[in-house]
Amino acid sequence: MKTIRKIASLRETLRAWRHAGQTVALVPTLGNLHQGHISLVELARRQADRIVVSVFVNPTQFGPGEDYQAYPRTLDHDRRRLTRAGAELLFAPAVEEMYPRAEDAGTVVSVPGLSSILCGEFRPGHFDGVASVVSRLFNIVQPDVAVFGQKDYQQLTIIRRLQADLHYPVAIVAGPTLREADGLALSSRNQYLSPAERRLAPVLYRAVSECGDRLRAGARDYAALEAHGKATLVAAGFRPDYFSIRNAHGLQPAQIMDRHLVVLVAAHLGRARLIDNQLVER
Repeated sequence: MKTIRKIASLRETLRAWRHAGQTVALVPTLGNLHQGHISLVELARRQADRIVVSVFVNPTQFGPGEDYQAYPRTLDHDRRRLTRAGAELLFAPAVEEMYPRAEDAGTVVSVPGLSSILCGEFRPGHFDGVASVVSRLFNIVQPDVAVFGQKDYQQLTIIRRLQADLHYPVAIVAGPTLREADGLALSSRNQYLSPAERRLAPVLYRAVSECGDRLRAGARDYAALEAHGKATLVAAGFRPDYFSIRNAHGLQPAQIMDRHLVVLVAAHLGRARLIDNQLVER
């Protein structure tokens, strides 16, 4: 597998692939790859002839006091995993390559409405950073397909809106959330959990699943379901940011007539901020 750090070199390789009539899939990541990321690479393999995986710890999506400096950077480990998974190219640019004017002085891409709710309320500017770096990656790689995980459902929804609004000729493909045997969604930030916190962490998944089951069974008192879910987390030692039932397409607060719902949660446990979701069809 080739590792490229410069945009010009990446484009040269991509031109050769396209000249040969090959399609390209992009899998954007922050690195510190786990099996959930690898499942996205495997999904990309079924979508295109060639796979580009980006590893870039994007400073613009981390807010003050968040874990940008501490976020694990494990490029050698990531390279080995990607080689075994069959990725052809790892794009690992420096910050200066992606933000030549410095990250706090470059062009910002924003998706109004979707970016300021849920996680956006508690992490101001986070999704502007996500939209800005994904836009850059789409312009640099010009993939036919881009694969994102469903675990961060709000991010996935924002990227779908970004693709539609800016007319990017990129098909957005969602990969399912991979979980541990006890239900905890795979995440690079799970390593922040102490052993005691790790034993508690699956409560998050159970609370979301219980809410989803109740919705499928006909429950319609959304406020009561949200309050119950949040209380369950507090009782277990979490510090919830939100526990919310939303329309699955636009993330508006759920209405009684909505048939496609998503239950979303974000909560702190020790140093880790964990997110999860569950889709509900009625």
